[in-house]
Amino acid sequence: MPLSNKKLSFILAFITFCLPACTSQLSASSGIPPVTDQAKALLVWKASFDERSQSVVSSWTGSSPCNNWTGIICSKAGNVIRISLTSYGLRGKLHDLNFSHLPNLFKIDLFNNSIYGRIPPELGKLKYLMYLELAKNSLSGPIPDSIGDLRYLRVIQLYENHLSGHIPPTLGNLTMLDSLFLHLNSLSGSIPPELGKLKNLANLRLSSNNLTGTLPVEFNNLTRLVAFRMSENLLTGRLPDNICIGGLLEKFTVPNNRFTGPVPRSLKNCTSLSRLRLDGNQLTGDISEAFGVYPHLNYVDLSRNRFYGKVSSNWGLCKNLTSLRMSDNNMSGQISPELGKATLLVELDLSLNYLDGGIPNSLANLTSLLELLLHDNMLSGDIPSDITAKLPNLANLNLGNNNLSGLIPESLAMCRYLLNLNLSKNNIGGRIPSEIGSLQSLQYLDLSWNLLTGEVPKVLGGLRSLETLNISHNKLNGSIKSTFELMQSLISLDISYNQLEGPIPDTKAFREAPVAALKNNKGLCGNIIALDKCPGIQSDGRKQQQHRKLFILILLSLLGVPVLLYVSALIVYYLSRRAWNMKAKPTTEDTNLFTIWSYDSKIVYEEIVRATDNFNVEHCIGTGGSGTVYKAHLPSGQDWAIKRLHAPEDGVLPDLKGFTNEIRTLTSIKHRNIVKLYGFCSKPQQSFLIYEFLERGSLADILSNEKNAANFGWIQRLNVIKDVASALSYMHHDCKPSIIHRDLSSKNILLDSDCVAHISDFGTAKFLKPNSSNWTSFAGTYGYSAPELAYTMNVDEKCDVYSFGVLAMEVIMGQHPGDLVSSLSTSTSSTLKSSVHEILIKDILDQRLAALQNYVAEEMANCLTPDVFIHCIDLFPSPFPICTVREILSMRAL
Repeated sequence: MPLSNKKLSFILAFITFCLPACTSQLSASSGIPPVTDQAKALLVWKASFDERSQSVVSSWTGSSPCNNWTGIICSKAGNVIRISLTSYGLRGKLHDLNFSHLPNLFKIDLFNNSIYGRIPPELGKLKYLMYLELAKNSLSGPIPDSIGDLRYLRVIQLYENHLSGHIPPTLGNLTMLDSLFLHLNSLSGSIPPELGKLKNLANLRLSSNNLTGTLPVEFNNLTRLVAFRMSENLLTGRLPDNICIGGLLEKFTVPNNRFTGPVPRSLKNCTSLSRLRLDGNQLTGDISEAFGVYPHLNYVDLSRNRFYGKVSSNWGLCKNLTSLRMSDNNMSGQISPELGKATLLVELDLSLNYLDGGIPNSLANLTSLLELLLHDNMLSGDIPSDITAKLPNLANLNLGNNNLSGLIPESLAMCRYLLNLNLSKNNIGGRIPSEIGSLQSLQYLDLSWNLLTGEVPKVLGGLRSLETLNISHNKLNGSIKSTFELMQSLISLDISYNQLEGPIPDTKAFREAPVAALKNNKGLCGNIIALDKCPGIQSDGRKQQQHRKLFILILLSLLGVPVLLYVSALIVYYLSRRAWNMKAKPTTEDTNLFTIWSYDSKIVYEEIVRATDNFNVEHCIGTGGSGTVYKAHLPSGQDWAIKRLHAPEDGVLPDLKGFTNEIRTLTSIKHRNIVKLYGFCSKPQQSFLIYEFLERGSLADILSNEKNAANFGWIQRLNVIKDVASALSYMHHDCKPSIIHRDLSSKNILLDSDCVAHISDFGTAKFLKPNSSNWTSFAGTYGYSAPELAYTMNVDEKCDVYSFGVLAMEVIMGQHPGDLVSSLSTSTSSTLKSSVHEILIKDILDQRLAALQNYVAEEMANCLTPDVFIHCIDLFPSPFPICTVREILSMRAL
C-alpha cells in the first residue's frame, strides 16, 4: 500500500534529523569511528589539497572536527553529519577522503569547487546520505554503480563536470529520489529504463551530454515530474505521450535532439506548463491542433521542426506568455489577429515559414514587445504604421524577404530603442524617411533589394551606433560623402547597385570595403583600388582647408580672450559634471542607477532577475574574484551574460573602482574582438554588469576540457591569436589615450559560437597619460605578468605584449607554458633562432590535435614572428626580422 504524503514527510524528517543523532549515541557499540578518527580522515583529505585550498580550511586543526571547523557540521553527539563547502575554490580528490570514518554523513555539498578525479565507489557505503551535491567541479570518469545503494538519497547534483560513461541503471533503486541533475557532462549511451521506477522524481535534467537512443517508455510512469530537461543530446524516437499525466509538469525542454513524431498528447491539456521548448528536432503534426490554452505558460519555442498548419488563436489566450517562437517550420495561412491579446509578449518569432496575408494591426497591442521577427515568409501589403508607432520598446524588427509594399513608415522614429532593422528583399518604394536618423541606438540597418529612390538622407550620418549598413540593390542617387563622414562606428557596409556618385568618405569602413560592396553605381570615386581617383579633390580640399584656417584665425582675433574663457569654463563644467556622475554612489536601498542602452531600465531589470531566477545557481556559468557570471535568456530570445558583483558588506558597493573602471573603459571603446557592455545596474545590494553572451565560454575552459580542446582546431587557434592581437592593436594605437588591459589571460578571452575571440574583464585596465610616467600598483594574473612589473610598477603597452606572448604559447601548447616561459626568456637570441620551427612544431604543439597541415604550420609559425606583431601591435624595433615568442618575452625590458 503506498505511503501518504504526510507519512512520507514524517519518515523523511525522522531520517534527516533524528536518525543521525540516534545512531551517534550508539557509536561505541555499533563500530562507528570515534571523533578523533573522523578528524584524522578530514585532516588527511586537507593535506592532499593544493596550498591555496589548505589555507581556506586553515581552521581544520586539532582532534575535534566539531570545534568550529569551516564547513563541517556535527550532530549533538559530536559526529560529522554534513560537509558544506560551497564555492571555496578547493582543489583536491574525493578519493583522498576516507568515507568509512564518516558513516553518519547525510549531506555532502562541494558545489562549485575544483574537485577532480573520479567519484569513489565508497560513497555507496554512506547509508544515511540524503544530499549529494558535487556540481560545477572537474570530476571525471563514470558514475559509480554503488550510488544506487544510497536508498535515502533525495538529491543528486553532479552537473557541470567531465563525467563520462553510461548512466548507471542502479539509480533506479533510489525510489525516494526527488532531483537528478546530470547535465553538462560527457555521459553517453542510452538512458536506462530503470529510471522509470523513480516514482517520486520531480526534477530530471540530463541536458548537454552525448546520450543516444530513445526515451524509455517507462518515463510514462513518472507522474510527479515538475521539470523534465533533455536538451542538447543525440536522442531519437518519440516523446512519451503521458509525460504530463500527473498534471504537475511545469518545465518540459527537449531542444536540439533528433526527436520525431507528434507532440505528446498529454501536453495539450497540461495547464501547469510554464516553459516549453521543443525546438531543433524533427517533430511533425498540425501545430494548430497540438496545443491548448496554458494560464501559466511564459515561454514556448517550437522552432526548427516540421510542424504545419496555422498559427492557433489559443496562443493569444495564454495571458502570461512572454515569448513565442515558431520559426523555421512549414506553417501557412494568415497570422491570427488573436495574438494581439497576449499583451505580455516580449518576443514573437514566426520567421521562416509560409505565412501569407497582411501583418495584423492587432500586433500593435503588444506594447511590451522587444523583438518582432516575421522575415522569410510570404506576407504582403503595407507595413502597418501602428506597429511602429505603438511599440516603442522594439529592439529588433525583421520583416525581410517577404512581399511587403508601400512606404517605410515615418512612425519608425517612435522606436527609439531599436537596435536592428531589416526590411530587405521586399517591394518597398519611396524615399528613405529622414526619421530613421533619430534612431540613435540603431546598430544594424538593412534596406537592400527594394525599390527605394531619392538621395540618402544626410541625417543618417548621425547614427553614431550604426555598425552594419546595407542599402544595396535600390535606385538611390546623389552624393554620400557628407552623409557618412562622421559615422565612425560603421564596420560593414554595402551600397552597391544604386545610382550613387561622387567621392566616398575617408573612413575605415569605406577604405576596407570589398569591391562588391561599392560596384554598379553611377560614379563613385575615391582613394581605394576599386574606384577611380576623384578629379581635383585633393587640391580643392587643400584650398578649403586653407580658407577654413584663415577664417578661424580671423574669428579668434575678433572674439579674442572672452570667448576662449567662456569655452574653457564650459569644458571645465562638463568635465566636472562627468566626473561627479562617475563617482556618485547610491545611498539608499531604493536608489536605482540602472543604465542600459536601448531599453527601458525597469523592464530589462525585471527580465534579468526573472531570466536568472533571481540569480539562482542553476544559471551560473562562472565565478571570479570580483563576481559571479550568470546566463540570462530573455524572452526576446537574446542571451546576455550578467556579471553580478559579490554581495556587499555594510551596504557598501563592492569593488567600486573595478566596477566603474570596467564601465568607463568598455563605454569608450568598440571593437569586434572586445566584449560588448550593454549596460549596468548599480545598487547597494544589487550591482551587476550586462555583456553580450559568448557561447563557447573562456579560452581557459576550452583548453582545460579534453573534448572541447580536441575540437578546437589549429585554424581556430590561429584565428584566436590574431583576434587578440587585433584587439590589442586597437587598444594600444587607435584609442586616444591608449588603453592597457593589464590582466590578459586565457580566463579573460571569451569565444563566440564561431570561435571569434573577445577580450573581457577590464576592471584593472588603465588609460595611459601621454608624455608622463604611468606608475600604478601591481595588477594581473600570476604566470601572465612580466616579472619586473611587480617591482617597477611602470605600465606601458609591453605589459600586455608579454601577457600576449604567454597566451599565444598557451593556445598552441594547449596549456600554460609554465617554466618554459622563464627558460625561454633567459635564452639568447642566437641559441634559438636556428631551431625555432623545430621547437614550435615538435616540442610544444598540443598533442590532442592532429598534425598540422603544411600551410597551417607555416601560418602558425608566422603568427609567432614579429612580422605579425609589427603589423598588429607595432612595438618592436626593425632590427628583429625573425623572432619567436621567446624573444617577444625577452624584449619586455626594451
